[in-house]
Amino acid sequence: MRAAGDAYEQRACAELERAGLKLLARNYSTRHGELDLVMREGDTVVFVEVRYRKSASHGDAAASVTTSKQARLILAAQHWLAAHPQHARRACRFDVVSYDGAADAIHRDWLRGAFEAG
Repeated sequence: MRAAGDAYEQRACAELERAGLKLLARNYSTRHGELDLVMREGDTVVFVEVRYRKSASHGDAAASVTTSKQARLILAAQHWLAAHPQHARRACRFDVVSYDGAADAIHRDWLRGAFEAG
């Protein structure tokens, strides 16, 4: 499943770059969790969680970003900002790029500002 996750992260990164975002970091790990993509759109730092679900039997991919997952992402983002002080004063947002369905009929959804930190 990790290979599929990597492929969808790469796909999301390419799609967001085509939309004008700039990649700052990929797979940034902390003890709190991992940030799939850290990007910049203008003066805003965008923390992107990429999710894939082949089947909706347990809800769609975006729904898998639970409040506990959001809390881990927020902590990881705070860690990234502390490690990159040149970005610490920028506006930040959390986006979710979700892919649902079989590979031959995939549906992508980009939720800008999917959730907020505190």
